[in-house]
Amino acid sequence: MRAKLALEDGRVFTGFSFGASGEREGEVVFNTSMAGYQEILTDPSYRGQIVTMTYPLIGNYGINYEDVESERPQVSGFVVKECSRIASNWRSQKELGRYLRENNIIGIEGVDTRALTRHIRLQGAMRAVISTDDLDDRSLVNKAKSSPGLLGRDLVREVTSDRVIHWSKQGRYRVVVIDCGVKYNILRELVNNECQVIVVPAKTKADQIRKLRPDGILLSNGPGDPQGIPYVVNTIKEFIGKMPIFGICLGHQIIGLALGGTTYKLKFGHHGGNHPVKDLCTGKVAITVQNHGFCVDIDSLNKKEIEITHINLNDNTLEGMRHRRFPLFSVQFHPEASPGPQDAQCLFGKFIDMLKQRHA
Repeated sequence: MRAKLALEDGRVFTGFSFGASGEREGEVVFNTSMAGYQEILTDPSYRGQIVTMTYPLIGNYGINYEDVESERPQVSGFVVKECSRIASNWRSQKELGRYLRENNIIGIEGVDTRALTRHIRLQGAMRAVISTDDLDDRSLVNKAKSSPGLLGRDLVREVTSDRVIHWSKQGRYRVVVIDCGVKYNILRELVNNECQVIVVPAKTKADQIRKLRPDGILLSNGPGDPQGIPYVVNTIKEFIGKMPIFGICLGHQIIGLALGGTTYKLKFGHHGGNHPVKDLCTGKVAITVQNHGFCVDIDSLNKKEIEITHINLNDNTLEGMRHRRFPLFSVQFHPEASPGPQDAQCLFGKFIDMLKQRHA
């Protein structure tokens, strides 16, 4: 079945469907990872986005149910050069196309993904429509232009949990995870570090969190614009200086806003498993997984209170910070994703050290 991807600036790419049929809108971005497509598809941070893979062959090791990062795929659409019909891996349980069809996700193959990626790099991430139903270029471009985009939009409400979840009741330290779209592997890492893990919806009030008697708070990753979720910013403000806080990705941006900083939209974002980040405290460079379209403005932060700890070596944007007086730190990248493979896992140990000091 023929399918098309139309961008708001009038550019149209034609291919063939290998997933569900229908029509979806979203912001089109590219991801530079060579593997990990299953984790990418199920990452809640991709809510509202159509993901293009730069690596040409996707699907060759199939799909399994152990490596998912949420209960279902979250992307609005999936664009590849070629989808493998052969799933060659002993852990594979089904092939990629079938997985997308079962979860009503549109996939397009046969697209010139190099041209699409270059276009996004030059023009920036933009609104788009992916369709197997409407194949009229002008109609699709108009639909892309009228789609909502990400600025100021609250996508967290679409991916956050709807109830309090006791993910793990065993452990020395009790951690409340404010779920803005948390990846499962963040929860797994906390469990591996002897934590009781309680996941709460993003709209949970500070008083409700206090009743859970946490030793610390982890503010999770999630989709979209941090300025679209002021309720989470207001909640975290009430805990700054009162208990250890660790922010990841969107959580990092929320903390930046809570500390009086500002955020802005990147031209085409950071999406992939090969982003170099320098730790300014040690001088070491980590290879990191990233997935974000917004960033905290370094110049907006109060340097007397906030220390810059990590910098992106591709564009010198902010990747990490910590408070000089309070037990609070955050990173823009994903330490739980381990592309290095363990370059940044020590950050969970840093959080545990803060919890130990609170216990002492």
